[in-house]
Amino acid sequence: MSTDGGLHIGILVFDDAEELDVVGPFEVLAAWEQHSSTESGPKPHVSTFSRDGDGVRLAKGLRLVPARSADDVGPLHVLVYPGGWGTRAMMADPTHLEWLRQVRVQTPVLASVCTGALVLAAAGLLAGRPATTHRDHYDELAEIDPSVVVDTEARFVDDGDVVTAAGVSAGIDMALHLVARLESPEVARAVRRGIQYDPAPPV
Repeated sequence: MSTDGGLHIGILVFDDAEELDVVGPFEVLAAWEQHSSTESGPKPHVSTFSRDGDGVRLAKGLRLVPARSADDVGPLHVLVYPGGWGTRAMMADPTHLEWLRQVRVQTPVLASVCTGALVLAAAGLLAGRPATTHRDHYDELAEIDPSVVVDTEARFVDDGDVVTAAGVSAGIDMALHLVARLESPEVARAVRRGIQYDPAPPV
């Protein structure tokens, strides 16, 4: 949690993370900061952070300068882990997987978007749990950890302290769900109206 007693939400960013995996949840959670009522509970604070605090280049070329590094982001209430091709390097990095396991111990809610779930599985954090990921990677998730109960239908899966979202734009749905869960459905609806999010496809 943040030092002022609010809910501290950190979104990890890294090279080749998928753009919408990062900015979709960030938009929702930052809008939550504006719509949240301090009378109904701790006020949320969302920030981005990278391993060393340096800027990153996302999968399609968007460059992003995070607010913090992993060392100074502080204790989190929610960690959002995006997907994208950059997860391949993360999955193969034992030091990063150990860091993730350590962060998990002190973080009440761990949330992934898209192939971020593959990194969680590689760290052993989805063992025996229901989870989802991008539809093109269901088999890969099952190969990484056969004990994971892969949900191929859900937009997101809430398993209490671990929440996983399907591909890319599903991170927006998951983030709205987190707002409803951590504050109220009414505030989540206000956020959705504020960002004019209508998931009905145009065609």
